[in-house]
Amino acid sequence: MKIFLIGLPGSGKSTLGKQLAFELKLPFVDLDAEIEKSLETSVKEIFKKHGEDFFRKKESAMLHHICDTATDLVMATGGGVPVFFDNMTFMKLQGHTIFLDVPPREIAERVLKTKVEDRPLLKAKHPDELKDQIEFLRSQRIPFYQQAHNCLKGQDIQLSDLITLIKGKF
Repeated sequence: MKIFLIGLPGSGKSTLGKQLAFELKLPFVDLDAEIEKSLETSVKEIFKKHGEDFFRKKESAMLHHICDTATDLVMATGGGVPVFFDNMTFMKLQGHTIFLDVPPREIAERVLKTKVEDRPLLKAKHPDELKDQIEFLRSQRIPFYQQAHNCLKGQDIQLSDLITLIKGKF
């Protein structure tokens, strides 16, 4: 079983993904972390040195590589994965996609509690400006995210919500 968590940066993909993988006794994969490990540098530095196009190609290649070598996993994808190189179709054929749809205001509050500078597409420092950036990013990506097999919507999505959803599917 392959489960792909998709959504905007700060929607909880990594946090919930780790919990879900533990609960289901499956390997957890954070796609961004795998890219960082393979290139021996941070996502922020990859964007800075090579640009977004380079990163997106590496991201897609890593997604395919991991799916080719793993039969079971819970993956936290990067927020842009579903948007590029027909990755959404690929993930849907490989396993089950779940869109974590968290309101932009909540994401902005979460992101401001982290190192914003480590998120190349979210550079605003002021909460309202950051919320506007997130809403713009969401408007561009929502057509892809909505293709997911399932969607969990809310500002406080819990592990129990994912477990209930998955038990109803498998």
